[in-house]
Amino acid sequence: MQDQEVSTTPDSKQVSPDLLVSNSATIVHNAKNAKASDSEVSPVNKISKVPPKPELSRAVVFLDREMSQIAFNWRVLAQAEDRSIPLLERLRYLCIVGSNLDEFFEVRVASLLAQNTIDGELAQHPSFLAMMERIATECHQLATRQYEVLNQEILPQLARKRIHLLRHTDRNEEQRAWVKAYFDREVRPLLTPIGLDPAHPFPQVVNKSLNFIVSLAGKDAFGRGTAIAIVKAPRVLPRVIRLPDELSTKGVSFCLLSSIIHAHIGDLFNGREVLAYSQFRVTRDSDLWVDEEEVKNLRHALQGELQGRQFGVAVRLEVAKNCPEELSHFLLEQFNLDADRLYQVDGPVNMVRLSELVDHIKQPNLRFPPFAAKASVKLSNTNIFSLLQKQDVLLHHPFQPFQTVIDFIRSASLDPNVLAIKQTIYRTGMNSDLMESLITAARQGKEVTVIVELMARFDEEANINWADKLQRAGAQVVYGVVGLKTHAKLALVIRREEGGVLRHYAHLGTGNYHPSTTKFYTDFGLLTAHPQMAAEVNEVFIHLTGLTKPNKLSYLWLAPFALQPQIIKAIRNEARIAREGRPGRIIAKMNALVDESVIRALYAASADGVKIDLIIRGACTLRPGVPGLSENIKVRSIIGRFLEHSRIYYFRNDLEHDTYLASADWMSRNLFRRIEVAFPILDKALKKRVMSEGLEPYLKDNVNAWVLDDEGQYERKKARAKQVVFCAQATLMQALGSVSED
Repeated sequence: MQDQEVSTTPDSKQVSPDLLVSNSATIVHNAKNAKASDSEVSPVNKISKVPPKPELSRAVVFLDREMSQIAFNWRVLAQAEDRSIPLLERLRYLCIVGSNLDEFFEVRVASLLAQNTIDGELAQHPSFLAMMERIATECHQLATRQYEVLNQEILPQLARKRIHLLRHTDRNEEQRAWVKAYFDREVRPLLTPIGLDPAHPFPQVVNKSLNFIVSLAGKDAFGRGTAIAIVKAPRVLPRVIRLPDELSTKGVSFCLLSSIIHAHIGDLFNGREVLAYSQFRVTRDSDLWVDEEEVKNLRHALQGELQGRQFGVAVRLEVAKNCPEELSHFLLEQFNLDADRLYQVDGPVNMVRLSELVDHIKQPNLRFPPFAAKASVKLSNTNIFSLLQKQDVLLHHPFQPFQTVIDFIRSASLDPNVLAIKQTIYRTGMNSDLMESLITAARQGKEVTVIVELMARFDEEANINWADKLQRAGAQVVYGVVGLKTHAKLALVIRREEGGVLRHYAHLGTGNYHPSTTKFYTDFGLLTAHPQMAAEVNEVFIHLTGLTKPNKLSYLWLAPFALQPQIIKAIRNEARIAREGRPGRIIAKMNALVDESVIRALYAASADGVKIDLIIRGACTLRPGVPGLSENIKVRSIIGRFLEHSRIYYFRNDLEHDTYLASADWMSRNLFRRIEVAFPILDKALKKRVMSEGLEPYLKDNVNAWVLDDEGQYERKKARAKQVVFCAQATLMQALGSVSED
């Protein structure tokens, strides 16, 4: 549910313990009192004449970013608790929470700890310690509830559906015999128990891997009393194993690899008594770092760093709930962790791996109904270039197929009139028809330029592999700009047409060129042959490859140069319109909102009477609905079947209805430390589509919507007694796609 781009990148400009909000309720109370005591309260459209109160300082007006990110995971967990959602999908949401928490610790918590570590010792600043205590409290409560839902709801209900996840005590004699044979045949040969002594120190433990700690009695084969052993679970084996059907007379049965090792761990220590044992898992700092200004070859440097990622600084330790205190304490010492970062869980230490159970089970009634995106009739059996000469094409994924974009690049790769293809790649996956088309184009002698972002977190290896293949095919591969991530989603085709004229065709998107994620991420894409806009896309490519100063762009907003100033300019324009007595209106949809300058501009616009609706899926540090500060701002979050990923900026602008789609959230990392592009929708009919598909349904949603209040709390929006139930995603699926009733 949390894709890799949401609210996780360390932001040195925004994260400072001194400046984090410590007591939301007190802050809002003070802000309200300050407004109430103002004897010159003006109507909304005149509020800007009232000077801001001094107590509304930076620490007051912004919500805590870390708490906001954790709150997002509580909303995802609520999906797992929702009994109206099919059972396997509820289990998948539990796995998503686990994955999100992993990344939160790997990146966000790791960054905070790194920023506050001096000479290997954590800073003892009170505000930093208070922040870490809040994070620990919330994350422990979240993890506890996650396993309660698993054990008290999901697994019992699966059992009633004749799907059994068997622990050792649940297995009958025949099943135990099969498990023993599986252990001896498949597992034991791959295990290497390590008894700890001076010659065998505590081993390197890979990030997020499954391991066991074992306490032993007696002496080893050499007469020594080694008391502790570590067993690493083989990463090459599946974590969920299905038992033969003949042993599952009451349905289908599965067991976990961890359960199999648990049951037979004593077999690894002949002549020793196993006193106690526990599974454990350590989460490490996984943010890659290379000095891009020093290395001569970024790709080679990253290949070396990828190995090191597995052994970064430990930030969290998970053990079984019944792990003896002396063993968990021993592990904390080995990983140099304090007790707050110990998580004792009632189940598998890596809940993410239960997604394998979801994949195993084929019962359609336990899943969401199948959904198939439908292509526009205009795009069927149509030459894409001929169509784009007549009109722009707006695509809304996953409600409309991403295959259209793949076909656009494939057609370009095979068209003899196409001379050049240029594309940015941030995430594309290990298998990609689109990338294969680029390779085909290069082999056919076309000028293919691909800007591959090697620092796309957790996709570095896939991107390095594609870069190698592209270069071998003859493509020009560029690794972006030193110090900046190339996050813009751009593709350009240059084609020679009648009269020898070169024409530009472009694709601009809000999401990645990734064939898998486009099936469950909501994103917009624009295919256009608009001469000026497509030419500006080419200017961006020239800027990125040649490292030249970009020419002035009239249509595209380009970060890190102009995107934030253009956003603030558009916000201030709405404020000016409101001050002049005309309606000011802003609607924005994105993954995260944490950039302080943009938030302050929104506050000022609110004070001038601009009506502002924000649809922010994840972290939001803007505090809505505070009198005198943000009473005209409403914030909601949509958590549904699909991951809301599109970025839309709408400004009414005296009925010009300026509508931009973008690759960027309103975060400092996007606005200043990435290459990002926002692009306008020029066609009036397509503007209406963006409004009617991307914004209006989400403002009406009373099924998957959560509303943020002025204290930083989210409340689920529910239909009132006589109100029609309305789900944005379901409505779009019915309108644009095909939902099976099977």
